Amino acid sequence: MNSEPSQRVLHEAASRGLRALAADERCRSAFTAPGSVLQDILSPAARRYVLAADRDEFLGHLAVLREKSYGITVEFVGEENSDPAQIEQVVQEYLSVLAHDPVPGQLGFDLSNVGLTVSRELALENSARIVEAAAAKGCEVVLSMERSPAVDAVLGVYRDLAERYENVGITLQAHLYRSEQDIAAVARPGRRVRLVKGAFQEPADVALGRGPALDARYLRFAEQLVDAGVRLSLATQDPEMLAQAKASGLLSRVDEIEMLHGVRPSLLREYRDAGFACRIYATYGENWWLHLLHRLAEHPPMVLTALADLADRGERTVGAGY
Repeated sequence: MNSEPSQRVLHEAASRGLRALAADERCRSAFTAPGSVLQDILSPAARRYVLAADRDEFLGHLAVLREKSYGITVEFVGEENSDPAQIEQVVQEYLSVLAHDPVPGQLGFDLSNVGLTVSRELALENSARIVEAAAAKGCEVVLSMERSPAVDAVLGVYRDLAERYENVGITLQAHLYRSEQDIAAVARPGRRVRLVKGAFQEPADVALGRGPALDARYLRFAEQLVDAGVRLSLATQDPEMLAQAKASGLLSRVDEIEMLHGVRPSLLREYRDAGFACRIYATYGENWWLHLLHRLAEHPPMVLTALADLADRGERTVGAGY
């Protein structure tokens, strides 16, 4: 009998390891330290997933992706933030993006990066500033979802915003057991919901692990959401799930397919060429530790690509593969 683990089992274990590494406070502290060696060494690998370090370069790169007929979501990468000055800097960054012409069609951000670690009230106030400015420019805002202890606070801020603004949407994580109830609470005709599997490492009694059961749950939730009239962003890089969604007819009912920039661009191009609306979730900034590790965890074989990127520190061609 072959005792070697299957490729799927190996990839799932590698994904758990990468997510654990992303959350390791020792690594995160080493990454943010002044003159960080870790940041310098890994930056060539991060450039595959983070379009640029600064806003002007990033906004210039977006034109290349727009010309290829993709929708674009913009995020200024960051982590949990409790410093008032840095929080305000993040808010101003989004307001500056909205002042740019052409205006991005959609923004995405974590509430923990705009004040949630300080208070729910501050997160609501800052989010409202961004959402209101976005509404004036015809731009949509989709709030990201965070680790399970923060879900109630994120949903609370979302509900308050949704009462006042039509251009705000929410991300839901299929792996959380509670998401069954959360879907029933937020699914409203015409509202935007971004459905993901879930990026964070969670306790076994809180979330379902990666595997066939989660895949089936994800597709079932997607069916429920479109049945409720939600404008659904099917946010996944999993080719098997997309194939199942296409075969069942679900893919023709969702609003769009969304993938993170740099993760399986040829797969997204395949669906764009087949006539499906496709979106690239694009990021910029320098605080990319979590973002890089979570992107590798989405498809662990990309670790080999990341190692190759470390050996090739040259400029990357924007839009390659798309």
